[in-house]
Amino acid sequence: MWGNKKPDAPLPGHPDPRNSQLNQPPKHAPAAWEDKPAMSTDAMRPLGATADRATARLGASLHVKGEISGNEDLLIDGSVEGLIQLDERKLTIGATAKVTADIIAREVVVYGNVKGNLRAKDRIEIKKDGSVNGDLTTARIMIEDGAYFKGSIEIDKSAEKEPSGNAFARSSQASAGAAATKTI
Repeated sequence: MWGNKKPDAPLPGHPDPRNSQLNQPPKHAPAAWEDKPAMSTDAMRPLGATADRATARLGASLHVKGEISGNEDLLIDGSVEGLIQLDERKLTIGATAKVTADIIAREVVVYGNVKGNLRAKDRIEIKKDGSVNGDLTTARIMIEDGAYFKGSIEIDKSAEKEPSGNAFARSSQASAGAAATKTI
């Protein structure tokens, strides 16, 4: 076992183990596919993005007025006024964001400032430095210490149990009917 000495020169057809990729730090070597985007089997998303969880981003210098709707997760760092509708997706309001909008999504996480009503099928989180001024409707809620919240909370268990994406329409109709009979 100890007496078998390996030759110093590599054998023809065998790579030298001292120079193999395993013993060296990784280096970026251009591959043939890098000049064109690799596509997943979805053929609509690049391979680097998760097949069903691509996240779009509105940067801090962007200001949007109007309606945002889509079929992918969204991170907002800029300012938005209007309506944000991402029915089955996650919306993250970044720390630098200022949003004045009604929001409908599967999940909403707030690090920045939001003025408007939030409706989430799954959950709403308001993080430590987050601020929400509006009414919340969701199945689950988390408000961290230090967060600011002014409004009402409605826990909607039916949205959590309902398998179809129709919970928003039903909840909207129910709250519209309740608003008509509500007196303050």
